[in-house]
This record gives sequence, structure tokens and C-alpha cells, in this order.
Amino acid sequence: MSKDKVQRFTLFALTWPIFIEIILNRLMGIADTIMLSYYSDNAVAAVGFSNQIVMMTIMLCSMLTVGTTILVSRHLGAKRYKSASEIARVSISLNSLFGLFIGIILILFAADLLRIMGLPEELMQDASIYLMIIGGCSFIQALMLTVSAVIRGHGFTKQVMYVITGVNILNIIGNYLFIFGPFGIPVLGVQGVAIATVVSRIVGVIVLFIILVKWVGERVPLSKLLHFPKQHVKSLLKIGIPSSVDSAAWNLQMVVITVFIALLGTVALTTNVYSTNIRVFITAFSGAIGQGTLILISRKIGARKFDDAYQQSIRLYKIAASVALGVATLFFVFSKPILRIFTDNPEILTLGGTLLLLTLLLEPGRAFNLVFNNSLKAAGDINYPVMVGILGMWLISVPIAYILGIHFGLGLIGVWIGFIVDEWVRGLILMQRWRSRVWVNKQIESDD
Repeated sequence: MSKDKVQRFTLFALTWPIFIEIILNRLMGIADTIMLSYYSDNAVAAVGFSNQIVMMTIMLCSMLTVGTTILVSRHLGAKRYKSASEIARVSISLNSLFGLFIGIILILFAADLLRIMGLPEELMQDASIYLMIIGGCSFIQALMLTVSAVIRGHGFTKQVMYVITGVNILNIIGNYLFIFGPFGIPVLGVQGVAIATVVSRIVGVIVLFIILVKWVGERVPLSKLLHFPKQHVKSLLKIGIPSSVDSAAWNLQMVVITVFIALLGTVALTTNVYSTNIRVFITAFSGAIGQGTLILISRKIGARKFDDAYQQSIRLYKIAASVALGVATLFFVFSKPILRIFTDNPEILTLGGTLLLLTLLLEPGRAFNLVFNNSLKAAGDINYPVMVGILGMWLISVPIAYILGIHFGLGLIGVWIGFIVDEWVRGLILMQRWRSRVWVNKQIESDD
């Protein structure tokens, strides 16, 4: 990794490609479901059920990616280019082996896992085939996630966006070919969808490695693939394990809250699905800024520009909150026509409109939380935001959702109030932690 390959960037240059990438991924997921629905409703159900396990594997394979982005960015900020390259190589190798291990488990036990989760027998064949193909190639997804994290750590977010866009387009084309069978191509249904996904990811990984070598200037020599310096592995796991615990706690929280919402009836459950799908496009803005924060603050910390990092985080929150509020306002103003894309049910339209009104409070709080959470992680203060996050989910969000939503009968509105209080309380606590500057003395790793 040479000095002239280090990318200089601004918040806007970093975040707009990440935003586009998030939006495209959501849109392509919707397109996948719509296309598969023309083949069979059972196929949609089988793939949707299997994807619960697939998403868990992606979360596990993502364990090292946050650490990769932070550590690569920090070393580049400190002008330790050799260490940045070593961390990139270790992360790619380690995550690939982990993905390979997960893949073997899913190939051998796909049907058993699906039965344990209670999948109806009529869906078992399609779901097992899908899970064995997608899950069995988990190392491909692990490679894609890790190499993308390395490239983003160097500031090349636009190049990653182009690749992910291409992967999604290839996936849609493959789905079309195997679901509708034009030109005499055999209709393979769920199996075809899985094959299309794997092939598009393989192409994406190849292109990402080309970018890694040609644009970033990184090399991943085969002779060093199984060489894991203890210090780098320790540093990656020190960030990755708490981050994965945080993600697991969030997923479990959403399962519990979904159970609460199911108690409220079909209208509440359906409204929440529609409103959450719409909200995804609102949260994409603050999510992109959150990832940009991780890179920018990591670079400042690596350069030991602590005052600059402190001030930049404050500025980033103001930008993120303003953007989140503006976008949430826009979606609320047009809530009725947007909701009518999904339904004409007047009860759902009214309740959904109220939930989108609540996003005016929810999204600035989420931006607040995201920016300071990622700032602290970038500075090496990993465990504190994770602990605050878990406590916030289980001592604020879940109890309020039950007390207001179920006990006092506020329904879905009470559940979303729980989300709002949780985001703002966590954001305030993390902001105070950032202002205390305790993180200045925190070290993710010992200096070389």
C-alpha cells in the first residue's frame, strides 16, 4: 500500500455512494420478492423463511467488517500503510475461513435447522435447496463483505457502490431467466434464484479484488493467507465481538417486539410492515452518514487529531439530524399516496400516517445515536456504546413497547414511542460520553 493510493475525502463524497448502495439493496430485495411471487406463493414463503437464517449468517460474517473499516482507516490516518495492508489481509483470510465453516454447517444441517425453527413440511424442499446453495457459499458473502470494508476504509466508497449495483442487476437478470424461462432456459424456481444470487456475488467478489489490487494497491499473497499475526487478530476481534453482540441483541429485541405487535392484531402487524418498509428509505440517509462517521473519525483518531475528531463528530450529528428530519418530513407530507402503493385499507392508511408522523421524532434521535455510537467505536471506546445499546433496547424499548402498546392500549403508537425514547436516551448518554473525552485514552490496539 503506497502513500499516493490513500484516498482523500469529504463527508458527502463518502456517504452518497453508501446511501445509493443501501437504497438499491432494499429495492432489489423487493424486486426479488415480486418476481418470485409470479412463480409461487410457497416459493416466496420458503425463501423468506430461509432468509432468516441467511441474514444471521451475514451478521456473523459481518463481525469483523466494522473492525476492518476502523482499523484500516486508523492506520492510514497514522500513515502506517504496512500495518493497514496487514490488517486487510488478516481480515480477508480470517473471515473467508469463518464463512467456509458456516457454509459446511449449513450444507450438512440445512433441513434440520429449518425443522427446529418450525418450517411447514410443504415448504421444506424449496427452503432446504435455497439454504444449502446460499448458505453453503457463505464464504463468498464473507469475502464480499470484508473486501468491501477494506476498500471503504481507503475511502473508495463510490467504487464499492458500482460493484454492488452491478451485483444486484446481475441477480435480477438471473432471477428473470430462471423464474420465467425465456429463450428455452429451464425454469428452476427457488433453485434458480439461489444460483443467480451466488453467481452474481462471485462476479462481484472478482471485481472487488481487481479494485483492491489496481485502485487501492493492496496485495493478498497466497503464501500469507494462513498467517495470522496475534495482535491484528486480537484487535479485529476486540471490535468485532462486541459489535456482533450488539447486532444479535437488536435482532432479538425486534423478534420480541414483533410478538407484541402480533398480539395487537392483523391490522397492526400489516401497518407495521408497510411503515417499516417505508422507513427503510428514511433511515438510509442517517445510516450512510453513520458509516461515513466511522471512516472519518477513525482517520482523525489514527492521525491523533483528537480535537479535530471531537469537533467533527459534533458537526456530523447536526448534519445527520437535519437531513433525517428533512427526509422524514417529506415522507410524512406524502404519507397517504406512499401508503396507497401498498394498500387502500383506510384503517391502515390512518395508522400508517400517524407512525410516519412519529418518524419526525424518531429519525433525528436515531441519527443522534448513530453518529456518537460510531464516533466512540472509531475512537476505540467499543464496549461502552454496546453496553448502552443493549441496556437501552431491553430496559427502555421493550418495556415501553409492552407497557404503552399492550398494557395501556396505545397499540402500535405505544410501540413506536418506545423506539423514540430509546434512541434519544441512548443518544444523550453517548453524547455525554463523547464530550467527556474518555475515549482519548482508549486504545483499540497498541501502537506499532
